[in-house]
Amino acid sequence: MNKRLYSLDALRGFDMFWIIGAEEIFHTMSEATHHPFWNALSNQFTHPYWNGFNAYDLIFPLFMFISGISSVYSIDKSLLDGVSKSNLLVKVIKRGLILFILGLIYNNGLMIKPLADFRVMSVLGRIGIAYTLSCILYVYANKKFQAIWFVGLLIGYWLILKCTAAPGFPLGDLTEEGNFASYFDRTILPGKLSRGIHDTVGLFNNIAAIATALAGVLTGSYLKNTASNEITKTKSLIIAGVASLFIALIWNLDFPINKNMWSSSFVLFTTGWNLLLMALFYFIIDVKGIQQWAFFFKVIGMNSILIYMSGKFIQWGYANKGFFQWIGDLIGDPYNAVAMAITALALKWIFLKFLYDKKIFLKI
Repeated sequence: MNKRLYSLDALRGFDMFWIIGAEEIFHTMSEATHHPFWNALSNQFTHPYWNGFNAYDLIFPLFMFISGISSVYSIDKSLLDGVSKSNLLVKVIKRGLILFILGLIYNNGLMIKPLADFRVMSVLGRIGIAYTLSCILYVYANKKFQAIWFVGLLIGYWLILKCTAAPGFPLGDLTEEGNFASYFDRTILPGKLSRGIHDTVGLFNNIAAIATALAGVLTGSYLKNTASNEITKTKSLIIAGVASLFIALIWNLDFPINKNMWSSSFVLFTTGWNLLLMALFYFIIDVKGIQQWAFFFKVIGMNSILIYMSGKFIQWGYANKGFFQWIGDLIGDPYNAVAMAITALALKWIFLKFLYDKKIFLKI
């Protein structure tokens, strides 16, 4: 299959949908009603402080997974167009550096700060690192070697954390202060960490984060370069997803599912859900051709980095009040906050639809 997957753009948009404000609808509904149903949903759109997993924890690894799949289509197209591997390598590294720099801007703005107040690691920085290294593996290693790297990164990261610890803590300590990854970041990284003793997107745990992107690369390579029919591919994604979830839950007994450490069990657990979501979107949109409903998400997915960065340069809250405060006032307490959360999301979508219609896309 050489055509671009419509489902990929839709799934990316579905992922970004929650980042740009959809989760706020559940939070405001919880505050307005105090109903157990809405409270439970609202809680799912928060991050556990340390161990554990909520639905909101899937958003970041899903984006990385999708980036891995997209990379396969982009790289194969470049190779088909005659781009040499050395030139492709330069392009990949450049894109990774741009993402890392955008992450620095997202964290610190465009102002000069004292080093002590400067945060180096970021969401986009992690995507840049994982994207670059997973793409290099795709370009220069065969599929078998890529799979070995995937397994090796997860097992290697697990062994490192089980056989080390911060000074003064027992070997294998996996607490926030005692685990080796946090200690490494405290020792090596300049500037500040998001939690002082730990950074939620630190440097050392990129070892496992690379595996998340590599899982996307392996999935993209299977979807694009395997001769199996579409139904077989869908079934394979489901089987792989269930197997990944099963292994993750077993591994969780020794190496807890933990987004902050990006534990190996977390990689497998999220990869399992990523594969199942990809199978669902792929089957409905690309296999069955039912695409109309997904256009809403595609509009978001086509400018994902732009809308993510926009919050640092556009006062969305101010704009939302300017356009739609009258709706909140008309509805009144306690649902005015819910209405404003919906209008804020609508405002961003209208902005993205305008860019989509004008064919304005932020390409890195």
